[in-house]
Amino acid sequence: MEESLPAFAEKPTTLLSKLGPGLITGAADDDPSGIATYSQAGAQFGFGLLWTVIFTYPLMVGIQIVSARIGVVTGHGLATNIRRHYSKTLLYAIVMLLLLANIINIAADIAAMGDALRLVMGGPAHVYAIGFGALSAVLQVMIPYTRYVRILKWMTLALLAYVVTVFVVRVPWATVAVGLITFPHLPWKAAYVTTIVAVFGTTISPYLFFWQSSQEVENLRAIPEARARKYAPADAKASLDRIKVDTYIGMGFSNAVAFAIMLTFAVTLHLHGITDISSSAQAAEALRPIAGKFAFILFSLGIIGTGLLAIPVLAGSAAYAMAGTFEWKNSLQDKPAVAPRFYAIIVLATLLGVALIYAPIDPIKALYWSAVINGVVSVPIMAVMLLMAARHDVMGALTISRRLKVLGWLCTSVMALAVACMFALA
Repeated sequence: MEESLPAFAEKPTTLLSKLGPGLITGAADDDPSGIATYSQAGAQFGFGLLWTVIFTYPLMVGIQIVSARIGVVTGHGLATNIRRHYSKTLLYAIVMLLLLANIINIAADIAAMGDALRLVMGGPAHVYAIGFGALSAVLQVMIPYTRYVRILKWMTLALLAYVVTVFVVRVPWATVAVGLITFPHLPWKAAYVTTIVAVFGTTISPYLFFWQSSQEVENLRAIPEARARKYAPADAKASLDRIKVDTYIGMGFSNAVAFAIMLTFAVTLHLHGITDISSSAQAAEALRPIAGKFAFILFSLGIIGTGLLAIPVLAGSAAYAMAGTFEWKNSLQDKPAVAPRFYAIIVLATLLGVALIYAPIDPIKALYWSAVINGVVSVPIMAVMLLMAARHDVMGALTISRRLKVLGWLCTSVMALAVACMFALA
């Protein structure tokens, strides 16, 4: 933001008004691809991986708060900050890998949404998938940010379908409690370690960093009087307090849903000997004869709702990254004529995702390589974020606290270990 702008004190008055980028980011983390991962974890290992959801929660909170702080303090997204302070070669590598991973994810999510609607209504899944892709692109291009972000906020309610599903099936809560406090014994089998890596890669993804940081910038731009907080430190406390509340609740919501999905499949499919789930749509179909039609419909509609929430985040984060890299105008508040290249990336990423559905590519292998790319690229991004957030020339007087540094570097170390395990087991 320009230094000449007057200061603005951000004072949300209700809990709902404090929720925005963090809530949407957390909800988008539970996309149809993530649902497939959590379903597989529950079906294959029962209660044995529920601990991963609790373990990753503080790590997610820490690294997402860092990304959000960078956006609100500097007034610029991650790509712009990396371009300004680090090597362009590093930036180009990160952004190209992010774009590739996001397009693969979009393809998987759109295909899952098409399959889910086919399961509920019948008809051609591919036609539904094209419709979902087109709808998502049109909504992002045609609706201004201030209205669109409200739509996304309310769409997070779609995730409640998975919480409700837990109460539809019969859960032995005493056994669950024992499973949570009994850490699995070493040595772990290769399949178990691989699934842990998949859960970590699904939960902590680069597109979430870019999205939440850029959404904090969008919030500043949506208010004419607002300034980047490094130029208005007196107003920073309200912003940073809101980010904490937003992120704690958003990531908590995300992990609660992941826990519910994993638990649902642990007490249904796993206990009935069904341990192999390769997609969210297959998970929904497998749930029907065991948990009943109501649970099946809830789960299927949840896939569609979460997909409609996740695709804009995937396409939007790719567009923010590209625009920040090449210094294009980039705001969902702008009309397409004002930021044509930014909107072109949103549309192109979505359309390439739709096209990839028709390519002769195994969707499960595509998702695997998407997870590999996300895992690999997340480590340097998190390291750069933490280094930037500790620099006074970037953050002014609002550098991150020691507690955030510890959480952030712990998260980076865990992901680095996960990537090392992924390659060791490949």
